[in-house]
Amino acid sequence: MSHVFHRQPGAALPVAASGDGIYIVDTAGQRYLDASGGAAVSCLGHSDGDVIAAIKDQLDRLPFAHTAFFTNEPMERLADAMVAPAPDGLDHVYFVSGGSEAVEAALKMARQYWVERGEPQRRHFIARHQSYHGNTLGALSVGGNTARREMFDPVLLETHHIAPCYAYRHRRDDESAVEYGRRVADELAAKLEELGPETVIAFVAETVVGATAGAVPPVDGYFERVREICDANGILLILDEVMCGMGRTGRLYACLEDGVAPDLLATAKGLGAGYQPIGAVLVADHVYRTFVEGSGSFQHGHTYMGHATASAAALAVQRKLQAPGTMDRVRALGELLQQRLEARFGNHHHVGDVRGRGLFRAIELVAERDGKTPFDPDLKLHARIKAAAMARGLMCYPAGGTADGRRGDHVLLAPPFIACEDDIATIVDRLGEAVDAALAEVAA
Repeated sequence: MSHVFHRQPGAALPVAASGDGIYIVDTAGQRYLDASGGAAVSCLGHSDGDVIAAIKDQLDRLPFAHTAFFTNEPMERLADAMVAPAPDGLDHVYFVSGGSEAVEAALKMARQYWVERGEPQRRHFIARHQSYHGNTLGALSVGGNTARREMFDPVLLETHHIAPCYAYRHRRDDESAVEYGRRVADELAAKLEELGPETVIAFVAETVVGATAGAVPPVDGYFERVREICDANGILLILDEVMCGMGRTGRLYACLEDGVAPDLLATAKGLGAGYQPIGAVLVADHVYRTFVEGSGSFQHGHTYMGHATASAAALAVQRKLQAPGTMDRVRALGELLQQRLEARFGNHHHVGDVRGRGLFRAIELVAERDGKTPFDPDLKLHARIKAAAMARGLMCYPAGGTADGRRGDHVLLAPPFIACEDDIATIVDRLGEAVDAALAEVAA
């Protein structure tokens, strides 16, 4: 009997024993091709010798020193490495231990920013439906994932949500992609007018939506309009790139493709590539200066922030991600994955959309394509697909509630950047088998 309180108590899980490139091997010798990077984490696979060596070297030097007493060399160098290619103005980095912590820190930082500026009346956050920003109470409050919020709704912060930029489901036939993007972005302006912009702290959004809706990219011009609205109304823009950042979409920071720079940017997952737990908030200089010239401190902190060993691991990861050709390779493999998915599922009766950027792709399942009708959620199609995929030695990231928080199913793919063309073919072949097997169960 296990004494571990697992995510699903009582679930019979295989025991992971070792990593081998893009594979995880269990104690029975079964090999699982990690086509989701766990949860878009393991961008360098599971056995990168350079990252492992960096961790061992740092352990020999200094495992940990509390940041209330010391800075440390790997943290300082990691911040330099992250700022150099960052969007304009993001000149400072606040380190934490994961994605939820990063979003939580960004929310609190945004609130204190306005207090430091003499505007303590600002209390509202605006975010989007069908979003996910983490599982701590603040991050969960701004998230729009109905299923994850429901249990804890009575204790969540009051927040406000507008429409997502989800063209497959919400773009009208009579509007262009640009017109659609402007329409849904303008919901932010309307919400600001309703609340009063002087009471709003920030708008929070995933640059490319991850777990809740499955690799949904913004249409061209959407975030440019969002940035324009934030500036015109004097509110902060917080972008959540916990899942879609660190090269996952083919740019080190996903928002570089959209031509915008946020005031705060949360990142994690691929930052440490699974070798150590680490996250971060990149901070615009004008936000940082407000703290320096105000109280001189941020009323927040965690014991393991700026952890020396985690920083050393992430610095080794950054060297790989920023190496010449790495992002080009991610974009090329991403296009190949899209092509393979379209070839396998483009005419599938129960796949309505194939989407994403870089090595961040998804398929959305539908009961019928013309009306984009979701399957009955009681069928738990996404769970059946996950089980069928695991049985075939494939790790993918299916989820439910895609369409509206309750109905809809998708499968998210986020394979390691070290995958090759043959691996991409294997991923799509095994996924196709798993989807068809799950659909056969549903039909039986």
